[in-house]
Amino acid sequence: MDAQTLESVTAKAAEIIADITGVVLPERPEKPLGDIHLLDDLDIDSLSLVEVVVAIEEEFGIKIEDSETKTLTTLGQVSKLVLQRTQGK
Repeated sequence: MDAQTLESVTAKAAEIIADITGVVLPERPEKPLGDIHLLDDLDIDSLSLVEVVVAIEEEFGIKIEDSETKTLTTLGQVSKLVLQRTQGK
């Protein structure tokens, strides 16, 4: 896998969210993408969140534990976790 940046991971995660939930993030959001709250800002329900996590696991070849899923509240947290896993930290 090519080296990932926080920005590229965030963009890919946003694309995955849009594909699964139909919620498309605006090109110029009111706050940074990383600060977008998955449940509050995007109104993603728990079932959709599980689908998003599974798709992210498949896309990036990582494993996210169920206990970790509960702590992922923002797009930035998702992206940082992906980077940690893909960079082997």
